[in-house]
Amino acid sequence: MDLKLEMIVLPVSDVDRAKAFYEKVGFRLDVDYTASDDFRAVHFTPPGSECAIIFGEGMTNIPPGSFQGLYLIVSDIDEAHGELADRGIPVSEVFHDEGGLLHHGHEGGKCVHDDEGQRRITGLHPERASYGSYLTFSDPDGNGWVLQEVKTRLAGR
Repeated sequence: MDLKLEMIVLPVSDVDRAKAFYEKVGFRLDVDYTASDDFRAVHFTPPGSECAIIFGEGMTNIPPGSFQGLYLIVSDIDEAHGELADRGIPVSEVFHDEGGLLHHGHEGGKCVHDDEGQRRITGLHPERASYGSYLTFSDPDGNGWVLQEVKTRLAGR
């Protein structure tokens, strides 16, 4: 049985502000549907992704900004950093994790686990290993995104 993650309901406080932000990031607007004063659905898909986000009025009771660690995969992290910065998106520096290939958390662009071997180090992964370099940004509500560079996928991916 295939189970494909298709959509994530994102909690936002201001639908129009979130819509403008995700347009600026470069996500594709698929739907902006208003059924009533209490229900509006705005659906975006990141370029190249099969999974989308949806937000709006009457979509969720989760507090805005609650989602952290939403991963987007890119083939060139430096290029992605430049493109997002050029679009006016406040992005973190490119970084890697001291312990290897796993970024240990996200909170407003900060690494939340700072135990031995888990520090966030500025710059690309020293070997430019797939899954090893990151950057972060947050939407206006504080929902946190992580971009991860993958040049060669692991087997089965």
